[in-house]
Amino acid sequence: MEESIILKGKQAKILVALKNTQQPWHITSLAKECGATYVHVCNFINTCERLGIVANEKHGKLKEIKLTDKGVLIADMVSGIYGVLNQQPQQTAQQRQEPQKQ
Repeated sequence: MEESIILKGKQAKILVALKNTQQPWHITSLAKECGATYVHVCNFINTCERLGIVANEKHGKLKEIKLTDKGVLIADMVSGIYGVLNQQPQQTAQQRQEPQKQ
């Protein structure tokens, strides 16, 4: 299923990188930013285009890749998931409920 491709590491990095709208993103720049091959990024972007996650604008020979509104929502969710995963483990519910012994 194509939808499952989103939460893989390099694909997630691509989506999160695309959130940065301060620079134009092309296949080559995404590949460098995310440590992926040109072909890998190209295949992923093609899948994302079919799913309505990204759109491209042609500027001469280059295609600038941008997130759609749907893509922004998904990229925000992916960022949130990875943010939670990278947090330090929280105290267990039992530890929070037990009073501190002095």
